Amino acid sequence: MNIAEPRDAQLRDTQQAFDSVAADYDGPRGNNAAIQDMRAEMWRWLDLSFMPGSRLLDLGCGTGLDAVHLAGLGHQVTASDWSPAMVERTRDRAERAALGERVQALAVGAHELARIAGEARFDGIYSNLGPLNCVPDLDDLATQCDRLLAPGGAMVFTVIGRYCPWEWLHYVKQGRWQRAGIRFARGTVPVGMNGKTIWTRYYTPAEFCEPFKAAFEVEHTRGVCIFVPPPYLLQLREQHPAWYERLWRLDRRVAGWPVVRQWGDHFLVVLRKRAS
Repeated sequence: MNIAEPRDAQLRDTQQAFDSVAADYDGPRGNNAAIQDMRAEMWRWLDLSFMPGSRLLDLGCGTGLDAVHLAGLGHQVTASDWSPAMVERTRDRAERAALGERVQALAVGAHELARIAGEARFDGIYSNLGPLNCVPDLDDLATQCDRLLAPGGAMVFTVIGRYCPWEWLHYVKQGRWQRAGIRFARGTVPVGMNGKTIWTRYYTPAEFCEPFKAAFEVEHTRGVCIFVPPPYLLQLREQHPAWYERLWRLDRRVAGWPVVRQWGDHFLVVLRKRAS
């Protein structure tokens, strides 16, 4: 068997899973109120990292919420995703927002950036809420990001992390020990969604950043949803809103501390391309 065949099959599974939910992904499945809180945290760091009027590349754009938001701020965004159905949602969202000229939507996965021609085309690259966990080869991703990003440009990624205390406790309480330990797997693992499979690899910040270090400096790392419950525990936000807000304030205060920044449902990393 060709070594690429299992990888290609996993990529097709993941593509089909996201295609299957694209039509309703802006609802509770992919953009409930807790996810939007995480998105707002990402937007805060994007504003800090990118200069006004930047040329940006969105890796795993989903339905285009981030791309259209940034286009509305004056950026020029190339929004890419492995799921053609998600790309159509992004294109439609940009057109409805009268931002079609500022958002170019491409059916290109983050694992196939070689399809985007040219060098130093972008001032910044970002990816939100874990699409890069589905990329089979981070070394190739790092090489392509180096090619496409201008010297001094920033990359801001939120990645699904390995150590999520809330998730571990949630599944242990249910007696689902295998599910509780899934993030500790060292390879790619199947995660169910809509009766289909997303092939996912979990990382610590150090594991994720290692392939990028040849061309990029790690500027900042922080956990996201450390003390705040993950978005699938939305009922805690709804039932205890005051405590939920306190937990977010605590998250923002300590999320960049050593050791603590490895925890959380996701982690956020800012990388800066070296000038030479």
